[in-house]
Amino acid sequence: METNHETAQKSGFGSKLGFILAAAGSAVGLGNIWRFPYLAAKYGGGIFLLIYLILAVTFGFSLMITEIAIGRKTGKSVIGAYADISKKFSPLCWLAAFVPVIITPYYCVIGGWVLKYLLTFVTGQGSTAGGDGAFFSSFIGRAGQPTVCFLIFLLVTALVVMLGVQKGIERISKFMMPVLVLLTIGIAVYTLTLDGAAAGVKYYLLPNLEGFTAEKLLKTVAAAMGQLFYSMSLAMGIMVTYGSYMRKEDSLEQSVRQIEIFDTGIAILAGLIIVPAVFVFSGGDTNALNAGPSLMFITLPNVFGSMTGGQVVGAVFFVLVALAAMTSSISLMETVVSIIMEKFGLKRIPACIITVLCCLLLGMLSVLGYSTWSNVRLIGMQFLDFFDFISNNIMMPVVALLTCILIGWVVKPEYVEDEVLVSQKSFRARMLLSVMLRYVCPVCMIIILLTPFVTEI
Repeated sequence: METNHETAQKSGFGSKLGFILAAAGSAVGLGNIWRFPYLAAKYGGGIFLLIYLILAVTFGFSLMITEIAIGRKTGKSVIGAYADISKKFSPLCWLAAFVPVIITPYYCVIGGWVLKYLLTFVTGQGSTAGGDGAFFSSFIGRAGQPTVCFLIFLLVTALVVMLGVQKGIERISKFMMPVLVLLTIGIAVYTLTLDGAAAGVKYYLLPNLEGFTAEKLLKTVAAAMGQLFYSMSLAMGIMVTYGSYMRKEDSLEQSVRQIEIFDTGIAILAGLIIVPAVFVFSGGDTNALNAGPSLMFITLPNVFGSMTGGQVVGAVFFVLVALAAMTSSISLMETVVSIIMEKFGLKRIPACIITVLCCLLLGMLSVLGYSTWSNVRLIGMQFLDFFDFISNNIMMPVVALLTCILIGWVVKPEYVEDEVLVSQKSFRARMLLSVMLRYVCPVCMIIILLTPFVTEI
């Protein structure tokens, strides 16, 4: 019988491009297309962008290269990687493993919502998706349609993962990522041609210092750091898993920089799609941009309904969102599958079946939480909101904090540096990595964890 490690590692990425596109596909998801634009609009436009870019090339870079290096050096998924570094940090394996287990089901539920809107626009019914939000409320308020959409999205994701790393994930990433980039650029260019779009671009890109207090600065920094987790797939076990599939001869430092460019570029372009369009539609009303989660499912359908050719633009936009959601859900599911393969010595297809069954169980809680079980609350939240809060606001920052302590202080940053130097002659960001892991990133994690309580006080 094969060892767990061999079972999980039957194949890896066949090329550097395959790894970069797969990792970038993981990073580019709903967080880029939907969450990034409304956060930028909410937190001062250009100020948020500037803070985010600074954090991405320092904080984000350091955590991403650390996680990928851990995966490549240990050759293991997140369930075994941390224990391989230090037995004292074995509990971190389980905490990190539970993050994708919790996120994957509800992410597929939201992916199902995207499929519903895609079908609505493709069939020429986009005008019915606008209005005051009744379409969205009616849709998620019933168990039937959301369940079907969730199942379709989940099974398509599982099919890609079942095909394996090279035949499934790498092949689909090489197709989907270029299409996603072209669609993003195309819709952004179209949006910028709308009358009045320039005012929206100005609002989005130029810093807005009006009423910008110390408290708002703290919230902006915390929001930008939180967005990095969404945008760069950090502390989810994904980059550790993908790192374990990465070839030793490929440059770690260069690959991470290229993933960052993909990820941040798509996020900024998504803002150029959404912010000017909503700005034009609302007549400059900034409250429309602060719609938060409802922006994509209520505000944007109204925007497309007011456009000339909005039916087509809306259909293309939701194709883009569906592709972004799918690339991220594939990476999330692959992480869970790799954990099951490694821990229990199973082959890929049985591990996928177990993962799908777990996703069905937890995902249906999120589906029913808006319909049949809408009166059930966990600490005052519906199931999906609770899963999102517990994973993103608590578990992921704790995983990142403990990772920084483990690499920064227990085994020292040389652990990562040594792995980087396997595939390149020098490591230009060596000092940056050391400072970030030992001092800056831990402080950032503590800020993320404490900000909700501080701002409440």
